[in-house]
Amino acid sequence: MSSAVSTQPVGSPLTQALAAREVRVYSHSMIFYWWPVWAVGYLLAFVTRMWGEQVTFTIGGQEATVWFHPSGSLGVIFTFTLLLVILMTHFAVRGVASLTVIVSAIAVTLFIAYMGWWDVVLRQLWSLNMYMNLSFYLFFSTAVFIVWAVSVFVAVRLDYYLFRPGQLVHVTVFGGGEESFDTRGMSVMKMRDDLFRHWILGLGSGDLHVATTGARKAEFVVHNVLFVGHKLEQIQALVAMKPDDTPDKVFTAGGPA
Repeated sequence: MSSAVSTQPVGSPLTQALAAREVRVYSHSMIFYWWPVWAVGYLLAFVTRMWGEQVTFTIGGQEATVWFHPSGSLGVIFTFTLLLVILMTHFAVRGVASLTVIVSAIAVTLFIAYMGWWDVVLRQLWSLNMYMNLSFYLFFSTAVFIVWAVSVFVAVRLDYYLFRPGQLVHVTVFGGGEESFDTRGMSVMKMRDDLFRHWILGLGSGDLHVATTGARKAEFVVHNVLFVGHKLEQIQALVAMKPDDTPDKVFTAGGPA
């Protein structure tokens, strides 16, 4: 009698998938990548409050006192961060080219801010001075954070995919709809990365391309899946199983005992 020994460690993604017999995959919206906007905004609010100055305005006969930082570089940094996030969430530049261009732009922007040259540059161009007060940073960052948190922790759970042995189910909470696909002959692969969006803004996210066969042939992309490499290993293990398989029947080497 021959015996088979699994080469997978106890805590591996494959072992976890077999034990759970279900992998839930969430497709995040582009709002997920907006966390640098509220993070940088709160950071600049802290800098403004700690090292800024109070300025009093008289508007309509009423006085208003606000906090400003004496350097216009903070406003440039926040504006650059916002524009960069908008650009990266609407245009995909995959591969090393994306990372090289964006990192270079960030380095140049921060270097000019560190040297204190942005005030001079803006005045020379259009006699501009870019200042944002403490209230703006707090209000805008909080508004973006609320939208981001609702999207990441609430809305994403209303539409998701369940991978099970022999079956893929697309669950839509509102409307009560479920769409099922047979995993026989199904291919699931990770699409080429946009290095800046997926690995810096997305902290290891990615897109999954799913192609099904059989009576319900379909092809679609599950966008912005967090920890996509880990999820893909679990999915591939479940797709290879039959509905009546049990974890102790599946081995990575050898045959059944």
